[in-house]
Amino acid sequence: MFSETGLAIDELFIGETNFIANASNFASFVYHNFSDMNWVGFYFLSNNELVLGPFQGNPACVRIALGKGVCGNSALQRKAIIVENVNDFPGYIACDPHSKSEMVIPVIHSGKLYGVFDIDSPVQNRFSVKELELFESYLELLLNSSNLIPLECYYHI
Repeated sequence: MFSETGLAIDELFIGETNFIANASNFASFVYHNFSDMNWVGFYFLSNNELVLGPFQGNPACVRIALGKGVCGNSALQRKAIIVENVNDFPGYIACDPHSKSEMVIPVIHSGKLYGVFDIDSPVQNRFSVKELELFESYLELLLNSSNLIPLECYYHI
């Protein structure tokens, strides 16, 4: 996948191993290169809750308990969740009232849960399994390109 400037996702990480820097560019890349998204970003695991990380979009919920909302459920279950209509998801946390669908992917590396990657859309039924697989491959590239030890120290994973 190339951006509007012709930059490919893997080129974002050349010469940089800092996970926060790479996650920031990752969120920006996804936000600006895929249609119909109003929020893209990360929540990192810290002391049994998710804490807001790098993102693109409107200000968001800062902390989410494990098992709460789409993000908390994805983290707790360690599985990706695609929600076609957020109004149908029990316990949905509405950070942006314009969001109509959501996809959350757990960020797992070497068996450790680091958090979740969250994407919201103002369009119902925006996300597909094919797109989920694409984003999972992007996340694998991000994780394999980044040094996660500072993240582990900061977030007490």
